[in-house]
Amino acid sequence: MNYNTKRRIAALLAVPVLLITAACGSDSEKGGSSDGAVAEVKGKFGAQPDVVVPKDAKAADKTVIETVTEGSGATVKKGDFVRLDWTVEKWQEDKPLGGTWAQQTPAAKGTHPQAVERLGQPSQQLPDKVLNAVEGKKVGSRLLVQGTAGDLVGESLNPQSGLKATDTLVWVVDVAGAATVDSKAEAKGTQAAPAAGMPEVKAPSQAAATITIPKGQKAPTELKEQVLIKGTGPKVEAGQGLIAQYTGVKWEDGKKFDSSWDHGGATAFQIGTGAVIQGWDKALVGKNVGDRVLLVIPPALGYGANPSSELAKNTLVFSVDILGVA
Repeated sequence: MNYNTKRRIAALLAVPVLLITAACGSDSEKGGSSDGAVAEVKGKFGAQPDVVVPKDAKAADKTVIETVTEGSGATVKKGDFVRLDWTVEKWQEDKPLGGTWAQQTPAAKGTHPQAVERLGQPSQQLPDKVLNAVEGKKVGSRLLVQGTAGDLVGESLNPQSGLKATDTLVWVVDVAGAATVDSKAEAKGTQAAPAAGMPEVKAPSQAAATITIPKGQKAPTELKEQVLIKGTGPKVEAGQGLIAQYTGVKWEDGKKFDSSWDHGGATAFQIGTGAVIQGWDKALVGKNVGDRVLLVIPPALGYGANPSSELAKNTLVFSVDILGVA
């Protein structure tokens, strides 16, 4: 998407992805005839796992995908939005190379940053083969994916990681949540008129919203919000993956800088954990699925903390349709 929202709106997220940008290839399944050992995973779902590798053992010579524990939630389908915990270790090196469990922030309030992805689309954190292993599994499941860096990561292996294509890597992935949402979904209902001093939103079906800044009105210095369409779905909780359509413009000139509609439709971000700009975290936690929310976000709650951002000095205006949570 323009300005890659997962890097811009999620500019505060800092997961140490040392191995990949993205990877490609077909899924691999457990091969019963593989020679060699498979790592053991200890610990409960939702807690940082302990990956145990038999001392001096040779790793299995084929990629292995195992369900360590099976959950009782919905079965994940291709195209679903998923919220995941993950860690990855090199064979017989007892330390994570990257992952989510260690990413705890003051804003998390008992939760922690997790990966929010859509199956079938490239991930910013996981190789395609690891992400696609989630398909067909149930929410609440813990998976092990073991294979060589060459097979699992492929050409996207980062040379600076110090890994060789022949090195065996062990991923553990917890499927914390999932949701099925159509890419073209949008909030439905009668839209309220803008409150005094708030921008006007016109949201044509299946297209980016047009947001008009009130003439002669100074940008507010505090976060402003208004629910334009009231949804009837569940409340959004901190830590969930928020699935949304959105359009963002700058208060200063009214120009659009991004919209989910320009990049294939519905997208998702973890909310309430510092993974997105503060204005989103503060305003959208506690809203309802089905809401259309108008946000006016001052620089201090937007990109003001990131001087290198071209939006650092801008007051941001968003129309956000909340479509679901994972």
